[in-house]
Amino acid sequence: MSETTIEIPGYKAGTWTLDASHSEVTFSVRHMMISKVRGTFGVKSATIIAPENPLEARVEATVDVTSVDTKDEGRDGHLRSADFFDVETYPTMTFVSTGVRVEKGDFLVDGDLTIKDVTKPVTFELEFGGFGTDPWGNYKAGATAKTVINREDFGLTWNAALETGGVLVGKDVTIELDLQGAVAA
Repeated sequence: MSETTIEIPGYKAGTWTLDASHSEVTFSVRHMMISKVRGTFGVKSATIIAPENPLEARVEATVDVTSVDTKDEGRDGHLRSADFFDVETYPTMTFVSTGVRVEKGDFLVDGDLTIKDVTKPVTFELEFGGFGTDPWGNYKAGATAKTVINREDFGLTWNAALETGGVLVGKDVTIELDLQGAVAA
């Protein structure tokens, strides 16, 4: 059951912008069916329009796919190639929210994720870290959001069969956002 309004202690209505130096987009995917590869992307921009009712908030974010970093130069180059993200043609991925809701006490942000010109609905589970004022008087908020997507749904289909059975790269990708933002004065 979703609610139509909610109060969050410390919440302030306004336009919130991302503090990129305190934010990160990470991902993990199964590798060789025995371990996980983890990586990061840089965030180009993110804005949250926060009205009085937090459940009416809107989010727009753009991620710099060219910045992919898995701590392996060869793998990163392969991820940037046409086999995966094709960053020459599709240098960014975007998320635009379509709604915010609470279910069983959990905040969920629904929206459209676009990767390689393929747009699919996704839901991020949102956990508020809290609110506070930094030493320079900026009012900040922190949150973590997490979702799992099937990479093949977005045209990221490259793979290789293993002689031991299975495949090199798993289908499910966990995306986690650690975000901090500031409200416009």
